[in-house]
Amino acid sequence: MLQNNKKRGFIELGKFLSQFSEEGNVKNPSVLFNEDFFEDFENLIHLSQSHNGWYTPENVYFSIQSWAKALTEENLNQWLSTYKFVPKDPKNIGLILAGNIPLVGFHDFLSVLITGNNVLIKTSSNDQFLLPFLAKYLIAIEPEFSSIITFVEGKLENFDAVIATGSNNTARYFEYYFKDKPSIIRKNRNSVAVLNGEESKQQLVALGEDIFRYFGLGCRNVSKIFVPKGYSFNAFFEAIFEYQDVIHYEKYANNYDYNKAVFLMSNFKLLDNGFLTIKEDSSYASPISSIFYEFYDAIEDLQIRLQTENEQIQCIVSNDLVENSIAFGQTQKPNLWDYADNVDTISFLLTI
Repeated sequence: MLQNNKKRGFIELGKFLSQFSEEGNVKNPSVLFNEDFFEDFENLIHLSQSHNGWYTPENVYFSIQSWAKALTEENLNQWLSTYKFVPKDPKNIGLILAGNIPLVGFHDFLSVLITGNNVLIKTSSNDQFLLPFLAKYLIAIEPEFSSIITFVEGKLENFDAVIATGSNNTARYFEYYFKDKPSIIRKNRNSVAVLNGEESKQQLVALGEDIFRYFGLGCRNVSKIFVPKGYSFNAFFEAIFEYQDVIHYEKYANNYDYNKAVFLMSNFKLLDNGFLTIKEDSSYASPISSIFYEFYDAIEDLQIRLQTENEQIQCIVSNDLVENSIAFGQTQKPNLWDYADNVDTISFLLTI
């Protein structure tokens, strides 16, 4: 299957996805196969929360819109222009996907197909419906996709390489089980923000997006903030107050009540605004409905520490205080060339 045909399929998929947003679903008559897919996808979006309580329509729409914006001819060409593609026999690439946020494995799915390989997909039990639906749409656009996309139930077999995402515990199992195959094994990572007290209210409001989008379940969500000694959290609390409606989601509220109770019973000192607790802690991974913070003395020392501990960190958000940091509010808007764990998936797939 020619790469141009594959690119065309994903571009058409992007156009299809662009019709769906939280503001309203608007059917575009120029989009291919709408008569077969539009209403079914609309129904699937609204059923997603019954399949996974964290998959609210708001968050599913956000993910869909993110991919609609990414899957353009311009973005695909810019992404792929830095690689050298040479004809080769396709390999069978196994994907073991996570299900923490909607369509979290789509980038791996896209990468395998665009590099000329066959994909064997084992979905998470938490996200079993969205990607298979999009695969059916791709097959409608380019029928040749049907022979190179396979969804696997049960044991993953007959693969040449694997990309697997899971917790630190499951990663140890993956590393053992796939030790004889080329692999990318992704473990737990978290994102951090570095503040200096000079951030504007607009920036702190945007930081709330980095914290609360997907209820904080993604590795790109900020789970810890570093602040200078003597920092006052008043401006931070004032800025994130507009996210207070998060407490109205039952699963989030249950986590908030439980984790707050655990912290209080352990006599931890907390800052609390009624929907988020903030705890001083040296760890990077905070529980849902909580973020950790830590004071720093000198930004130069913090930069060294973050570099030393970079294998625990997915993204760093700051106002250019740290090299290669991301602007506030942008963690859940990665480009196609922003790779998870900074591991270049395309280069890996081209060298197998």
